Amino acid sequence: MEELVLAVPRLALPGGLPWRGVRRRGVRPYLDAIATAAEFRPRSLLEFDPAWKQIIPYLVLRDGERLFLMRRSRSGADARLHERWSIGIGGHVDPRDGDLLGGLRREWAEEIEAAFMPRFRRVGLLNDDQDPVGAVHLGVVYFADAAGRAVAIRERNKLSGEFASLDEVRAMRDGLETWSSLILDALEAPPAWTGTRSVAAGVG
Repeated sequence: MEELVLAVPRLALPGGLPWRGVRRRGVRPYLDAIATAAEFRPRSLLEFDPAWKQIIPYLVLRDGERLFLMRRSRSGADARLHERWSIGIGGHVDPRDGDLLGGLRREWAEEIEAAFMPRFRRVGLLNDDQDPVGAVHLGVVYFADAAGRAVAIRERNKLSGEFASLDEVRAMRDGLETWSSLILDALEAPPAWTGTRSVAAGVG
């Protein structure tokens, strides 16, 4: 069967997304547009069509000051991401998920081995139209804290990963996926990521 994924017409988003990077404030109009205009469409029709933005819940997992750093193998579905480093856990939202957080919880269960489900905290939106992958995706960025609890990669044929210090992540900057590089830039730029809230249901 054809894979269906959640996507929103670019024209339905305020200003057609005239910005690049992580947007932390003023995101409600974008979330409202996703809630009202997004629909499930065949992924094959969207992968190279920048008139649509596929919605990706994108989780940055922390353990105190360390970030969960992963490397993609050549077994992943998207060859454009092979052997790249990432600090984001996430993927497409499909009809069985119900909403963005449903998709994020499923991706967590599929990609991560852990005896807990973290509390997800939405921190902003992520956009990059300069990159061919980013041009057809829009990230909804979340943070969560492992708080010392054990975390491991489930899909070891596709990924490897462990917690790393910010300096260790910086050392991999040249190999980071574009989205992860933009997240790292935002983490290092003032002001601090404040004024966000934990979320457990709904569009997130």
